[in-house]
Amino acid sequence: MLQSATARRKKIATILAFISIPLSGFVTDIYLPSFPSMAKELKAEESSIQLTLTCFFISYGISQLLVGSLLDSIGRFKPAMYALGALITTSVLIGFTGNIQLICLLRVLQGIAVAFVVISKRAFFVDMYSGDKLKNYLSYFTIIWSCGPIIAPFLGGYLQKYFHWQANFWFLAVYAVLMLIFELIYSGETIAERKPFDMGRIKSNYGMALGNLNFVLGIITLGLAYSVVMVFNVGGPFVIENGFHFNSIVTGYCTLILGFSWMIGGIIGKRMIGVDFARKITIACSLQLLLIVVLMFVGYQYPVLWCFMFFAFIIHICSGFLYNVHFTDSMLFFPQHAGMTAGLLGGLVYVITSFSSFILSQTGRMGTHHDIVIRYLVISMILSAIVWFAVSRRKAAARVAGAVAA
Repeated sequence: MLQSATARRKKIATILAFISIPLSGFVTDIYLPSFPSMAKELKAEESSIQLTLTCFFISYGISQLLVGSLLDSIGRFKPAMYALGALITTSVLIGFTGNIQLICLLRVLQGIAVAFVVISKRAFFVDMYSGDKLKNYLSYFTIIWSCGPIIAPFLGGYLQKYFHWQANFWFLAVYAVLMLIFELIYSGETIAERKPFDMGRIKSNYGMALGNLNFVLGIITLGLAYSVVMVFNVGGPFVIENGFHFNSIVTGYCTLILGFSWMIGGIIGKRMIGVDFARKITIACSLQLLLIVVLMFVGYQYPVLWCFMFFAFIIHICSGFLYNVHFTDSMLFFPQHAGMTAGLLGGLVYVITSFSSFILSQTGRMGTHHDIVIRYLVISMILSAIVWFAVSRRKAAARVAGAVAA
């Protein structure tokens, strides 16, 4: 048990857990600058290449719904190690195949593998820490996770230019190999008490969680906040390379910049942890919606990349802020069911994101930045409506509680 290990080993294991958090971002984003190149080399439609991303999201999301409770029963460590092995194998296979259908299948398997790794590491912190220290660590999650969207596409742009799209997946294989080696040396099992795998109990716990409307609204907000970012991830590479006529390296830099904006949003969210919850999320979603409307009109006068990126940068800050604030709040709803909460939270967020990315890829070709702005607007309007509804519920509940106390 890792709880009984030395302080030094616990510290290293905690660092390794933080290093694993950006893994899903790397698996998602590293090959985004390669989308146009993959479409040409594999002789596939743009929507087929985008489908490889959707396959990962759907698999990753649905798997998390089941993995959380499973890890509460069988433990965290060994399943995560087997999952890293599966990620290594699938990444190598993708790098050697030219069949788009096989790539989609392997991406499904990668979604399952990454779910096991990420859920086990989210539960790691709840297993090992408590109180303010746990809350502090959880508030770092989205900040550290954003290292994936920041570094991965930037690196992917150079890998695409100098080694072609396959190198992205070979990099993922090396990343997973290094993680596996260090995990086997320094980490270990963290769950203190394994719960029997009881479908009746699991169904009851899921019903309890999904019956909490504030928890559900938090999940929907997380999914929509990330969906705003996915608008650029799905359509940005094609717009930058085919619409603005820049290369994959520029795409990588643009994604890098927007990755920083997500991180900045997370840092602001952490800094404002003591500010009234309802007030800060209302301001953030309202600002985001306003910026998108302004971008829509300004974009017609200045259809240039720098202008689009300026507004997108602030729009993504708002999404990163909303995600950080809601993630910390939602993870603390059911601390006695850490694996289930992490799985349910992450799973449903990615189910929402996979659905939105599928809709984005199927609603027509994104050839200009106007196509992206329209999709920004639609998702942000839905996000704002959910946030305003959640805020009104919390205020109503506070008034009732105040009246009862009086």
